[in-house]
Amino acid sequence: MQSISSEAENPSPFSGAKLFLFLGGSLVVIRRDDRPDIPFPGHWDLPGGGRDAGETPTMCVLRETHEEVGLRIDREALSWARSYGDGGRTSWMFAAHLPEWNVEVLRLGDEGQEVALMLPEEYAANSLSIPHFVVRLTQYLSDLKGGF
Repeated sequence: MQSISSEAENPSPFSGAKLFLFLGGSLVVIRRDDRPDIPFPGHWDLPGGGRDAGETPTMCVLRETHEEVGLRIDREALSWARSYGDGGRTSWMFAAHLPEWNVEVLRLGDEGQEVALMLPEEYAANSLSIPHFVVRLTQYLSDLKGGF
């Protein structure tokens, strides 16, 4: 499994960052707004989003996670990071595993319809999950413990 590298602390150009946030054994997911002007309307997304000026990938994912689901996560809680090239743009995926009691702090921010918990295999099988995140989740869990 890949750990957080200094590259994730570098403000080199990237488009955004997402987080596989596990509370206990469940993944935190957000149902996207159902608007035609956004990618994957109504689908199950992950905490994270677009970069603000000057942010590193780590700063971006921690800020976005707090804004979207109300959890303030310490950088040290990030256990894995990987960059992905997406059509000439770089995006980042992170993972963090926190105790289940953190579910008490979850709240939906200003975007999305609802925040929920899903087992990883439920997310992977759900027709409304974002396909490239399903692929990345499967890769991450395979690296972590041999898959589902």
